[in-house]
Amino acid sequence: MKIQRSGSAQWRGGLKDGQGAISTQSGALKAHPYGFASRFEGVAGTNPEELIGAAHAGCFTMALSAALNKAGFTADQLDTKAVVTLEQDEKGFVISAVALTLDAKVPNIEDAQFQEIAADAKANCPVSRLLDTEITLKATLA
Repeated sequence: MKIQRSGSAQWRGGLKDGQGAISTQSGALKAHPYGFASRFEGVAGTNPEELIGAAHAGCFTMALSAALNKAGFTADQLDTKAVVTLEQDEKGFVISAVALTLDAKVPNIEDAQFQEIAADAKANCPVSRLLDTEITLKATLA
């Protein structure tokens, strides 16, 4: 099976004074604004790093749900946050790390088995496999 999805970006102007818009094939984002200020100065609007964070959190959480189901468990709730770190090195800017934080409610599972399943989902979800950076996971089972 091969599935293809697309996103697009449009930009007008220079780096600091320019404006961009990001769209997704599904229409979930349609000409959503982004720019230098939303990426580097905390101004409202989106940026590539938060979109990667949302994609990674969503991918990991779905992979974990599938892995739990395969092991005979069903989560009551999985809440994942992905913090994407962008920093400058000698070559320019780089995404240097992604920190996943998971709060989970999964009935009838022991913490050791849960941690093993979560670690495997972190390592093998498609977005984790795509990213060439350090990915950490702090998983808490309630």
